[in-house]
Amino acid sequence: MPTPSKPLAGLKVIELGTLIAGPFASRICAEFGAEVIKVESPDGGDPLRKWRKLYEGTSLWWFVQARNKQSLTLNLKHPEGIEVLKRLLAEADILIENFRPGVLEKLGLGWDVLHALNPRLVMVRLSGFGQTGPMKDQPGFGAVGESMGGLRYITGFEDRPPVRTGISIGDSIAALWGVIGALMALRHREVNAGLGQVVDVALYEAIFAMMESMVPEFDVFGFIRERTGNIMPGITPSCIHTSADGRHVQIGANGDAIFKRLMHAIGRDDLAEDASLASNDGRDARRDELYGVIDRWVNSLPLEQVMQALNKAEVPASRIYSAEDMFSDPQYLAREMFLQAKLPDGKPFKMPGIVPKLSDTPGSAEWVGPQLGEHTAAVLGALGYDAAAIARLRESGAV
Repeated sequence: MPTPSKPLAGLKVIELGTLIAGPFASRICAEFGAEVIKVESPDGGDPLRKWRKLYEGTSLWWFVQARNKQSLTLNLKHPEGIEVLKRLLAEADILIENFRPGVLEKLGLGWDVLHALNPRLVMVRLSGFGQTGPMKDQPGFGAVGESMGGLRYITGFEDRPPVRTGISIGDSIAALWGVIGALMALRHREVNAGLGQVVDVALYEAIFAMMESMVPEFDVFGFIRERTGNIMPGITPSCIHTSADGRHVQIGANGDAIFKRLMHAIGRDDLAEDASLASNDGRDARRDELYGVIDRWVNSLPLEQVMQALNKAEVPASRIYSAEDMFSDPQYLAREMFLQAKLPDGKPFKMPGIVPKLSDTPGSAEWVGPQLGEHTAAVLGALGYDAAAIARLRESGAV
């Protein structure tokens, strides 16, 4: 099934994940050519199949999150189901799982067992708090990781409670770290004649790793970063402003030369040439004044005129996009960020395009998320089970 020209072609990935973090990690592998076999419970499969907007009973999100994957149903409470999984893992390159720590061990599939079964296997483990430490056994979703990792504390306005970012970003960032770790482990395995190893990603640490200068600022100055709404404290000017027609625009003019160009563009040559505003520290000291100036200018014009002036002055800016804005945007279209696909009944629909763009071995979406157990017979056949054996496994409830 995978196209040979893709960079991960020839790799076999087994996914034991549900919902977001594990499945997103394996989706990336699948988009770039790995053979991804998603193991699902025969009893309904991944709960993501029923999340958010449903089409004919199945989540539209599912069709994207599980694209390019094969669905194999296995009952992991059945000894023959475990045996099938072991046969799969014996010839796999990567296992991606996001169960709570200890679940696989209770199934007799801990790292010691799997490493002995397949010394080259790389095991990516995504969990709320990691495989060690006093909190390892506690359940932890992405929202918990975002909270403990520091993101929620600084998100929102200073006079209001913390808010979420609008997507399950904690899970997605953890998935990216999982893929990065897997590729590093594969590099070690192939180049240094190494063995497989465990990639241990905790959701809270995945967020914590993105928190910029938070740690040294607290350690050196005792400074705790707080919620600041749409501005970037210490980096000025960078903020969201509202135009005369009630639309919103992000303007990032915190570079020294860019700030000058912005001030000239809005008719404030005096501020452009003010020596005290020539560098960021001086601008940040007069932050409120500068944001007032920019606010008044943006408020006086419709958004299109604002954007024309900013683009002419080469000031980084963007209106705040909705999905509707994206669908007609020339940049999105030129970069092929919408892929045309078909739902099971043949209805056409658009999916997000592939990221990142590789010049010689690009990824692709070959098929949408499969029906539950759609590839069970094919996967079992490839493992050496004949038709009679597959029928017996079905009858016993193992698959």
